[in-house]
Amino acid sequence: MPVAKPELSDSRVIAHVDMDCFYVQVEQRKQRSLRGKPTAVVQYNSWQGGGLIAVSYEARKFGVKRSMRGDEAKQVCPEIHLVQVPVARGKADLNDYRNAGSEVVTILARRGRCERASIDEVYLDLTIAAEAMLADNPPERLETISEEAVKSHILGLEEFPVEVGSDAREKVRHWLTRSDASRRDKLLACGALVVAELRLQVLEETEFTCSAGIAHNKMLAKLASGMNKPAQQTVVPFSSVSKLLGTLPIKKMKQLGGKLGTSLQIDLGVNTVGDLLQFSEEKLQDYYGVNTGSWLWNTARGINGEEVKGRLLPNSHGSGKTFPGPRALKTVANVEKWLSELCEELSERLQSDLEQNKRIAHTLTLHAHAYKSNDADSFKKFPSKSCPLRYGTSKIKEDALSLFQAGLREYLGLYNVKTSGNQNSGWGITGLSVSASKILAIPSGTRSIMNYFHSQEDTCPQVKLSGEKLIQDAPLLSPSENCLGSGGHLTLRSTEPRIAHCEEDTETKDSLPLDRQEEDKEMGKEKLPDKETSICSSPDAEVYRGWEKDQTESCGDYLTEKIRDTLESEEGKKSNKEKGMSTISRYFQSQHSGSLLKGEHASTSKLREPFSLSDCQSELLQRNSLARGESSVDAHLCSQIKLKRPAWSYDIDEIDQDVLNELPQQIQEEVQAWLRPQKRSNTVKRDLGITRYFLPAKDK
Repeated sequence: MPVAKPELSDSRVIAHVDMDCFYVQVEQRKQRSLRGKPTAVVQYNSWQGGGLIAVSYEARKFGVKRSMRGDEAKQVCPEIHLVQVPVARGKADLNDYRNAGSEVVTILARRGRCERASIDEVYLDLTIAAEAMLADNPPERLETISEEAVKSHILGLEEFPVEVGSDAREKVRHWLTRSDASRRDKLLACGALVVAELRLQVLEETEFTCSAGIAHNKMLAKLASGMNKPAQQTVVPFSSVSKLLGTLPIKKMKQLGGKLGTSLQIDLGVNTVGDLLQFSEEKLQDYYGVNTGSWLWNTARGINGEEVKGRLLPNSHGSGKTFPGPRALKTVANVEKWLSELCEELSERLQSDLEQNKRIAHTLTLHAHAYKSNDADSFKKFPSKSCPLRYGTSKIKEDALSLFQAGLREYLGLYNVKTSGNQNSGWGITGLSVSASKILAIPSGTRSIMNYFHSQEDTCPQVKLSGEKLIQDAPLLSPSENCLGSGGHLTLRSTEPRIAHCEEDTETKDSLPLDRQEEDKEMGKEKLPDKETSICSSPDAEVYRGWEKDQTESCGDYLTEKIRDTLESEEGKKSNKEKGMSTISRYFQSQHSGSLLKGEHASTSKLREPFSLSDCQSELLQRNSLARGESSVDAHLCSQIKLKRPAWSYDIDEIDQDVLNELPQQIQEEVQAWLRPQKRSNTVKRDLGITRYFLPAKDK
């Protein structure tokens, strides 16, 4: 229902710009030979020449109307040129017209807040521009007025006194430059000059003509833009509002063309907007409620507080098709086929919007028009269904089909019956569409998780042994930004890499994630003596430094051999597993150990081959070493080959479980393990420690 919004200011300058037979202009720009000739754009359906979508003004002079089909239009105007709308996926492709409309919007937005209402119409709030012109260079001081502005139509102009014998353009020039005009009219005059300039810029840069209405609110501007076409503009002064609305048919007013307008005609005998003036606001509220009654009372007086929303992009994306008469879809299989086509187009538009405008849609909605044969309840509407939108063509198709099946069961009253295949219970679908709405801009600083998996070119810190010899430059897999933004998505953060070249940082332990701190406590890791090693850690990196210079070569050989053997054994264990979607850990391993594996055939006498281990790998090395009966020192050496460890952090409460559920099952299990790591079983009591093993055995 309409919403009553009182005007915050009575001196706003609002323009509504409407393109002239826009589809025809786009086709004429493609084929310049069509300019100035009777032309019409028709649907791709060739039945009776196709339905007319747009008709040029040259063809309208012959009596061609949009309600005609191509064959009928040729009978009325044999010289007419019929251009078929582009076709994609078995339906009309409007991308050329959308892109052309975007060109126009870009130009209009230069002078004020711009709201794109459709492919070919735009609202402009020119209040600031008009006030600036009135303050700096008011129209009465201008030496010349552009010819385009002088061609404006001013409602009620005949009521203003001008010199006898003046022609229409001189009257307009006089009205625009009056020094004794009210501030309201002066602002409208400035708005008319700005709009005339913008319309010329649109013509020069795009070759499109447009018409415009200039008034104090959106409602009046919309009415005025269609009064004088093509390539003209109309100004509605406040004093002429009653004249404009007094004789306007009630059905011509926006939001009164449907049931509400019909009710006004039948119940109150209202045929024009001016007829509403005889009813008080209280009476209208009694009939239609407080909100709608107030809106009707305001509308009759030309009051409308709706603001220009400053939107250059559409609020939603949709793809639909009609199936009239015998072409109605009568099986779920046919519906599924067309849903596939519609969802592909919708997915492409969503992906384009995401890449170009950094916006994400959140709601998927399915609409359908249907009928039931041999049923007294055939007038029942097919219910629209919505669900959260998942990106990806296959996911959109899957969800759209589920929405249709749910709607069909409700429409047929078969709540416990699964509809599929070629089954039909006497129903038919005459219209089908899918749309994506609730489109919001991506918060700054967020990126797709795919960017995280593809970040393989990140530079890494250099690792030095004893602070002198450069041992290696290992690649580090670490995101520089958040992988997923807010809104319930998993967030991984890491700061810029930094390496400590000093004594051990006492704050490092506290800066680690809580799960790592707990793990260190439970595993009872021991540090090597300070004389032999010095380990400097930070939230982003750990540098292993130790051993004397003369031990560098042998240590390098030992560690390299141990690491390679361990990785080879682990790869051997996994070779028999299912070859399909790799787990996240295996992906990380392939990235971190790739350079090491490449150097298998190189000399291992020196530890100069690049290698890098993740936390999981270093811990794996330590486990395997202990399992093979090797010393804890050996295991500790392997675990210390960690060049850089990012400080991952996340808030479990902010993680959207639905996002995790979309991942493959194997990856879901790993992510869940990361989020809530299970504590390792520990049979040793912390308060007793190693002394427990030296205590006398208890008598049983």
